[in-house]
Amino acid sequence: MKPISILLLGCILTLSALAQDNYTPTPEVLQSRKDFQDMKYGMFIHWGASSVLGDGEWVMNTRKIRVNEYKRLIDFFNPQKFDAKKWVALAKASGMKYITFVSRHHDSFSNWDTKQSDWKITKTPYGKDVVKMLADECHAQGIKLFLYYSTLDWFRNDYPQETGRTGQFSGRLSKGDYAGYLKFMKAQLTELLTNYGEISGIWFDGHWDQTNPEGQGDRTSRIDWKYDEIYSLIHNLQPQCMIGNNHHLSPISGEDFQMFERDLPGENKAGYSFQKPSDVLPLETCETLNGSWGFNITDRSYKTPKQVVHYLINAAGRNANLLLNIGPMPDGIIQSEFVDTLLTAGKWLEKFGNTIYGTRAGLIPIQPWGVATTKENTVYLHVLNKPESNFIVFDNPSFKIKSAKDLVSGNTIKFKQTRYLLSIPVIELQQHDYDGYIIELQLK
Repeated sequence: MKPISILLLGCILTLSALAQDNYTPTPEVLQSRKDFQDMKYGMFIHWGASSVLGDGEWVMNTRKIRVNEYKRLIDFFNPQKFDAKKWVALAKASGMKYITFVSRHHDSFSNWDTKQSDWKITKTPYGKDVVKMLADECHAQGIKLFLYYSTLDWFRNDYPQETGRTGQFSGRLSKGDYAGYLKFMKAQLTELLTNYGEISGIWFDGHWDQTNPEGQGDRTSRIDWKYDEIYSLIHNLQPQCMIGNNHHLSPISGEDFQMFERDLPGENKAGYSFQKPSDVLPLETCETLNGSWGFNITDRSYKTPKQVVHYLINAAGRNANLLLNIGPMPDGIIQSEFVDTLLTAGKWLEKFGNTIYGTRAGLIPIQPWGVATTKENTVYLHVLNKPESNFIVFDNPSFKIKSAKDLVSGNTIKFKQTRYLLSIPVIELQQHDYDGYIIELQLK
């Protein structure tokens, strides 16, 4: 990397940090942030007209489908088996505390009865407002509802596609009009935050379309998104509503949580997360239950219950929520491979959820053997990789414990503690099929 690029990147990060410092969250949103951190586990749902093609939610872009061809899907999307009650009940039975639903993805298709466009679900043969049904059911079953909203658009002519990285094969030739597009987005967001009861958060995505690829020194946007106007609108309409933006950058002014796509905070295996985890805002990592976000009929790479439990534990041990995605089929049915895994992982949470919900990380850093979560005077050690020595050892620990227990068997653990050393044996502990060893420490 050239020195000038490093300097430019440093300036961007500094300005971003200063911008975040200038935002004063309301008492309502501060409470929402705490509640969000306590929930720990949510269901992400990618679903819409694109589901008909069974090739993921990026199908319009990847298969270079033009707008005049793609809009024919409005006559085919007819999810007669959609049942909001079953969707929400599945999330609840799986131990999830919130749902983040795609209200509008990059293909611009709106899953509610928007007055701003005819490219919407209420113009399909199905004709019903899915966001309304889902919101009503979430409120009835005590599940918080977040709404994903794309700032990128492959369908509309007013989106500045000429400076974008994607959507270049949609057949649009006219130059975008961001002022008009901004008016459209603000009108849609007003609908979502006015007509559907309490919305716990707005999950933005698409900013990266107007920047250089992740990892480059200059990630400056080629358009002024006017987030100050968008974020102020949201906070004014619903003061408790949190805002997150999947821009793959450090948080900017007005944002209330930071998300990481396909990566745990502090990791960058997917190539999107060059930003550092915030030490101020709640964190969230989003991941798919197979390899796709939207329905993909040939995607068979399903995660096992053990993988889901480990991902949830590793997220909690990094002070983050896990937002786990499903892509329902176009008829509205959630396929059995998803349901079975979610419910099995949910059984683990029924027994050990107290080691995840309402916890925080930080007392004990990430270890080779696993992670730790803390709740008041209790520390939970999730031993995912058994140490070769059969002992967990802390040199010069900053805490003292009065008792240790094997949560799987319920047996008391005999430990050794001195001023300079804490040693906990794991050789006789009972291992859980989906976790590993779970040790509960009561602090003095």
